Amino acid sequence: MAKPNYSFEKRQRELAKKKKKEEKEKEKAARKAAGLPPMPDEPEEPESPAEPGQIPGG
Repeated sequence: MAKPNYSFEKRQRELAKKKKKEEKEKEKAARKAAGLPPMPDEPEEPESPAEPGQIPGG
C-alpha cells in the first residue's frame, strides 16, 4: 500500500485557500469600484444563550 503524501495534500489546501482569498479580494475591489456596499464577511447569526443548568455542547 502506498504511503500518503501529506505534504502534497497540505500544499494543495494552501493553494486553494490562497486562490479563494485572491478571488474574494478581487470581488471586493470590484464592488468598491462600482460604488456598491461591501458584502458582509459572515452572516450574523443570533446566538442563543444556554439555559441555566445545561452544559453547552453536551
